[in-house]
Amino acid sequence: MRGASVSYIFPIYNETGNIPLLYQRVCEATADLPYDIELLFVNDGSADASLALLLDLQEHDDRVTVIDFARNYGHQLAVTAGLDAATGDAVIVMDSDLQDPPAVSRELLERWEDGYDVVYAQRRTRQDTAFKKATAAIFYKVLQKVSEIDIPPNTGDFRLLDRRVVEEIKKFREHDRFIRGMVSYIGFKQTAVQFDRDERFAGVTGYPLRKMLKLAADGILGFSTFPLTVISRMGFAAAGLSLLGVIYALYMKLFVPEAVIEGWTFIVIAVLFMGGLQLIMLGILGGYVGRIYKQVQNRPLYGVRNVYASHKVSRGTKN
Repeated sequence: MRGASVSYIFPIYNETGNIPLLYQRVCEATADLPYDIELLFVNDGSADASLALLLDLQEHDDRVTVIDFARNYGHQLAVTAGLDAATGDAVIVMDSDLQDPPAVSRELLERWEDGYDVVYAQRRTRQDTAFKKATAAIFYKVLQKVSEIDIPPNTGDFRLLDRRVVEEIKKFREHDRFIRGMVSYIGFKQTAVQFDRDERFAGVTGYPLRKMLKLAADGILGFSTFPLTVISRMGFAAAGLSLLGVIYALYMKLFVPEAVIEGWTFIVIAVLFMGGLQLIMLGILGGYVGRIYKQVQNRPLYGVRNVYASHKVSRGTKN
């Protein structure tokens, strides 16, 4: 599509060691493309020199726009800010640690040229720890089982979105965001491009175990009511076991009274079992109620300190 424009979105959180090489490889990957290129870097409250490096890039390259968050809001909201600001006919989202090779974006664009609205990069292999590979595999299997939509396995947020898809995504203003689930939910014509995921070039992951668990919870709670169904089933199962216990106690009391021993073991076990079951149920319900609470507060998704674009600075926006 000659004359079209393409926006690249890079969420940035403490990526000082990756930004120069990332920029170099993106420039190499896009050098001979027949599109107008926009490079959007969203600084997600970095505590290192990431912002200074980004501002230097912006000073020397008019294609670069830097969105500087007022604080750290998280990866999914950084991607959201990029989608809100992107102007391209196609938008490519990728991580900034060079695990998502910029050269693969050319293949995404080729599939877009073939008429696809969403082209997601699907990991054929990945250079991660055994623990991360195992937990990722478990997560995708669970998500496939419980989700009410089809979310492709072994995919992250590295993907191309047509402008029509971006406009639909921008309508979703929920706070606990799972963007790859939103993209699957919207539909449109989608396809995959296989790629080999590289190792992180520098720095440490922005997704430690705590954030990985939160993202997994957002994916499951945001696109499935299965946990609520489990609560109902567990409730019926517990009620059935309790009924059997009552029948057994009555039988022993009426027909075998001499075998009934005064004690506390059975009572304690029953109380602990039911109490634990109730706490689990309340915890799952609390997860859904907490999401509702945050949503009805209707607070902005993120705050922006400055936007640096074409040697101009815009200040203090909220979305």
